Amino acid sequence: MLTNGDLVTRKSYHHDILFRVKSKNEELVKLMGEDIRLEADAPLNDVQKVSGSEYHKRKSHIDKQEAYSYRLFRQDYRLLREKRESEAESGYGDTNEESSYFQIPPRILHIDGDPLFLKKCIRLYEQLGLQVHGQYLQEKEMPEQVLALVEKVQPEIVVITGHDSYSKSKGTVRDLESYRNSRYFVESVRNIRQKYPHFDQLVIFAGACQSHFESLIKAGANFASSPARVNIHAIDPVYVAARLAYTSVVEHINIWEVIRNTISGEKGMGGIETRGLLRIGIPYSKEAEEPSRKGAE
Repeated sequence: MLTNGDLVTRKSYHHDILFRVKSKNEELVKLMGEDIRLEADAPLNDVQKVSGSEYHKRKSHIDKQEAYSYRLFRQDYRLLREKRESEAESGYGDTNEESSYFQIPPRILHIDGDPLFLKKCIRLYEQLGLQVHGQYLQEKEMPEQVLALVEKVQPEIVVITGHDSYSKSKGTVRDLESYRNSRYFVESVRNIRQKYPHFDQLVIFAGACQSHFESLIKAGANFASSPARVNIHAIDPVYVAARLAYTSVVEHINIWEVIRNTISGEKGMGGIETRGLLRIGIPYSKEAEEPSRKGAE
């Protein structure tokens, strides 16, 4: 007997993806990816509950992927930090201080259509030393409410994500109506860009699994999913935002370096040339209040 929250796989897809049951009726089950941002419907007789041992086996694999992605980001962060410190010391003169500069990271607004994924992402932002305002909204609510949230939080980075999927039965990959939630992400991005048109002052990531990448970029997203219509991992948007947050405003983001930190890679993520959003200040004074000096230590 299936209940909401049960972990299941689909027989017709050879049990490839782990889902949790969101809702069901006598014939259909609505499914949400447990680790990826995919939403799907399946016949009741096509789903199979996952045993405890199978769940732990799958979770171990996902944990290894997440740990690897985190290690990549930490390596990149250390390189960025060393570069900042070198430039600060050479520009301001010799110093015995451990660090002679201070940094002001950008504000991040993360809007998510999945409350569990949102909590997971918030924990990762905090682990990476970033402050974020998280907001759960159903995807269909995002276009109407996103602008009010942006005006309230005044972020430099906006992440708009949740669940999505492409259905061949609804049309071709070029047709926006073939996607479960892409149109809501597109409308949300477009609504923001009508008031905040500068791509380097307000940076937007938008999309989820199999989302209509081209429409999201055309609407005004700096980074989006999914160029090859593949599934993306729940935490991939965080690494895009983090790379933006820890790259200086005087530098352009290396798109490949951003993408390689994600679990999905270039098939799941893409973007356009964008400046970083971290502001560096010199000199750092111990007597003054510390704006923000901690990062992904």
